[in-house]
Amino acid sequence: MTVATRVIDVDVHVGPGSVEPLLRHMDPYWADYVANAELRLSPTMNGTYPPVAFRPGAEEGTVTPVPASLEELREGLGDDRTAILNCIVQFDTSHNVYYEAALCGGVNDWVRTEFLERDPNLRASLALPSLDPEAAIAEVERLGSHPGFVQALLPVRTETPWGNKRFHALHDAIAAHGLVLGLHAWGRVGNAPTSSGFTHSYLEDYLANSQIIVQAHVTSLVSEGVFERTPDLKVAFLECGFSWLPFLLWRFDKDWKGVWREVPWVKERPSNYVLRSMRFSTAPAQLPEDPTVLARLPDLMPVGDLLMYASDHPHRHGGTVEPLLDVVGSEAREAILAGNAAQLYRL
Repeated sequence: MTVATRVIDVDVHVGPGSVEPLLRHMDPYWADYVANAELRLSPTMNGTYPPVAFRPGAEEGTVTPVPASLEELREGLGDDRTAILNCIVQFDTSHNVYYEAALCGGVNDWVRTEFLERDPNLRASLALPSLDPEAAIAEVERLGSHPGFVQALLPVRTETPWGNKRFHALHDAIAAHGLVLGLHAWGRVGNAPTSSGFTHSYLEDYLANSQIIVQAHVTSLVSEGVFERTPDLKVAFLECGFSWLPFLLWRFDKDWKGVWREVPWVKERPSNYVLRSMRFSTAPAQLPEDPTVLARLPDLMPVGDLLMYASDHPHRHGGTVEPLLDVVGSEAREAILAGNAAQLYRL
């Protein structure tokens, strides 16, 4: 593979090793609440993945956990890579809407002080509460103008698709601050990941998380007219794969032609909204092993326009995007590795 001179990594994970570092950034009431209730962070950050899904540590037999400090981050990622930091410890926290909002505020101030103010090559996502749209808007208003935050982060596993009308004001606030709406894999495991109910194995759950749930959000955002109402809104799907997209769009466009009266606010082919307003990270990359089959993927979808490089550090999924970069032209390769992210996040 021809190595690019610049890489922008759009999905790098960080997170405190425990809830304690967040307490100094939270209101004293909530710090006392956490201590008295003996609350712990969600296992989503590390517990969602089996040990083999983490990159090998420096010592034999160890793994690299999610970085809890700038020093740990740079040791594993390198010293000069431009990266978008995503902290997902607030995913699947509790059903207390007030505590979730307080926790997200603590996460954001922790990321700001420990990473953004210490390294100019780093940008980050604002952790938003998923249960209370008004609280999410308040957090966007509080920190959305900070130059280090370029994205508003929410989980894909939710009770209501993100295109629903109850979130339209949140979309407006995100777009008004020049942020990207980032929808990241995982979230509230209490919600069934399929329309047929709960899964019964990790394999089913893992597959549904990054293949099935995300398609519901793509169709919801377009069908609810989000991009007609808020045309400046941009959406990034992180750790959700991308090879499923062409087949969804073919069916989406076909069915829209027949039932467009159901959604008169969708004034163009659904695929047009996706191509214009959505981007997808490269990890995980579910790619065919046969190079001749892989070479046809750019014919199915404009990979050079839609994809953004992501390492998903420190996680690994058993496949990388490098084989695809070998079969696309130099212009598309540079766009995937840096150009698309630079444009989307205004870097």
